[in-house]
Formats: sequence, C-alpha cells, structure tokens
Amino acid sequence: MPDQTQPEKPAALFAGTSGWAYATWKPGFYPPKFPAKRFLEHYASRLNSVEVNYTFRALPTAAQLEGWMAAAGAGFRFSFKAPEIVTHRKRLRDCGDAIDRFLTALEPVRSAGMLGCLLFQLPPNFKADAPRLEAFLALPQMANAGRICFEFRHESWFTEDTWTALRAHGAAVCIAESEDLCTPEVQTAPDFACYRLRMPGGYDASTVADHAARFHALSATRDVFVYYKHEDEPTGPLAAESMLLQAAAQDL
Repeated sequence: MPDQTQPEKPAALFAGTSGWAYATWKPGFYPPKFPAKRFLEHYASRLNSVEVNYTFRALPTAAQLEGWMAAAGAGFRFSFKAPEIVTHRKRLRDCGDAIDRFLTALEPVRSAGMLGCLLFQLPPNFKADAPRLEAFLALPQMANAGRICFEFRHESWFTEDTWTALRAHGAAVCIAESEDLCTPEVQTAPDFACYRLRMPGGYDASTVADHAARFHALSATRDVFVYYKHEDEPTGPLAAESMLLQAAAQDL
C-alpha cells in the first residue's frame, strides 16, 4: 500500500500523468532498483491520480483493476480513455454496445469510489458534428456513465453549440494543450474539470507554480483532474507532484 505519510493535498485536486509503467523514470522518479511490479504503489505515494490509456486498445480484467486499486489506495482516482472503437472507428455512432462493455469493465473502480473521468478523445480529422454529439450524449448508457469529458482535436468543435450540448448533459470539455492545438478554457460540467497538459519538453518551474495557483483556485468549486504528458524522462510526474504540493501549501 502507498506510504501514508505523504504530504496533505487538496482533496478536490487530482493530478498525475498518462500511465505509470515507465522504467525510464528511474532514477529520477522511481528508485534505481525498484521492481516494476511496485511502480504503481510508489507512484500513488506521490501522486493521487492517473490517466489510463490502456483502455483505448483493450479492456482491463476485474483482477487487473483489483490489483491496481490495492496498490494505489482508497484516495486515488483512475481516469480512463474511452475505447478506440467508440471514438475513432464508429466516431460516436452506433456504439451503445461498446459503451456498455466499457462501463461494465470499469464497474469495480466505480463501486470502490476510485473512478475519476472517462475521456472521449476524438481524432484530429473528426470535424464538428453537433447532431452526432447530441445523439451520443443522449444514449441511455451515458446517463449513468459518471464524469465524462471530451477532448476535441479539430478546432471546428470550439463553438457555443458544442458547449451547450455538453452543459445539457453535465459533460466536460477536456482542456488540452499541445504544440498542435489548445482548447479554449471553457467549463461546461457543473462539478468537475479535466486538463491534459501535453507541451513537448514539459513545463518550467514558473509555469508549474502558475498551474498550482490556477488549479487550486478552481478546486474550490469543483474537482479538478490534471494530467501531464509522460515523457522518457520523468518530467511529467515530477511536474504533477510539484504542482500538487504547491497547491497544498496555499492552504497552510
């Protein structure tokens, strides 16, 4: 189980990276001889959330999820990327059965109270289609899906029609930034926000300090999930840890 002596962090601010199983994070984040089977345990002693991209390609077994939850501890939150068949192959059309399978697979995490966000990351060549988005959001399965967020990677989606559709269903815009595109900072969900910070090379100390102040303030009104990009070097987890600790210090 994670070290329970980790510094206090704001309960409504969750941060981490996309995944944890990176041997190249030794020795900067993981100890030099630390076994891979204990990576998540160590990760969760320093960070309180992770974005699982594994689910884009395959669904985890109940045994896998139970192992992850045991390693991370009760205060941890797992966010999951929606399956490729939903976002890239069927492009939000005729995918009720795939959503059923996705949600059923994640039920152990939901039941344990450890579910963060469900990220629907649309492909860059998927242009705005408001009727299709609305029909997808109106699926019966989505009503009980939990905290759902959409990362739109074509700028044609950045319209009031999109924000209105998301607000009507309590869904969030995933506010993502990369060298290719930056999402406008629009909050459409009433109780949570999601950020994916993907600038290559990471973020300098001054920018991470700005993140801490910004996300700490936002966490006064909603849960905030922040995921830094994973790199070969441990810049992502170290930035997430620094941001969390600086945010926590603002409450002292």
